[in-house]
Amino acid sequence: MESESTPKLYKAPRTDVSQNQGKFRIHLNFPGRNHPDHEDHGYGPLATVVESFMDPDTLISMHPHRNEEIISWVPAGVMRHDDGEGNKLVTDSEHMMVMNAGSEFWHEERTLAEDPPLRMLQIFVRPHSLDLEPDIQHGAVEDPVANEWRHLFGPEDSEAPFYVRNEVDFYDVRVDEGASVDLPTRSERDTYFYVFEGAVEADGTEFDGTESGLLVEGDDLTLTAREESILVAFVVDPGAPITRQGTVGR
Repeated sequence: MESESTPKLYKAPRTDVSQNQGKFRIHLNFPGRNHPDHEDHGYGPLATVVESFMDPDTLISMHPHRNEEIISWVPAGVMRHDDGEGNKLVTDSEHMMVMNAGSEFWHEERTLAEDPPLRMLQIFVRPHSLDLEPDIQHGAVEDPVANEWRHLFGPEDSEAPFYVRNEVDFYDVRVDEGASVDLPTRSERDTYFYVFEGAVEADGTEFDGTESGLLVEGDDLTLTAREESILVAFVVDPGAPITRQGTVGR
């Protein structure tokens, strides 16, 4: 008789991997590093979750991406995008953008002098195959409802409004102080979560802002906010086929 696997919750502190380019700064979170026995810095198709800061009047000039899916999640502020296809797009708290870079996609990012300082997440997903057709998705998202997860992207066959070309589902939530939410889970998947703002408690473990958790082989975990909090969560198939030739998200 086979024994059931025991759920495990692994916590990681704020990342110490960062780059400072003056008006543009990033902190790189590697989900695979939450797990003590995991050799890959990514976790299956989820390569990295980048906390990005852009001061007003900042330009990141035109550059290419290849073989990665790049998601821009902006809870406040404005990120402005131009690309080689002629798109001029604004991503903010009401809109999200997914670049399915595929074989190659060029873009630039900027903030204007009158824009507020920007703090956002740029999420890098490894696609299942190399040199796929490039695409870009941009559109409005539903208004958030306190203490309810929003499903924002998933695989191509999911019901989410945006897609990536591998087995990752992405959710966000705003949790009132003292309120609880159940972490999104799915059978035979693991869930990585990141506290963007605030502080939560889960299974007796406290997670402050910019700390993260990885729930392995578990389907039940309740998060309780110690203060008003914003979280994101990724439900990942760690055994999904992946490529590792992305420009950033290798």
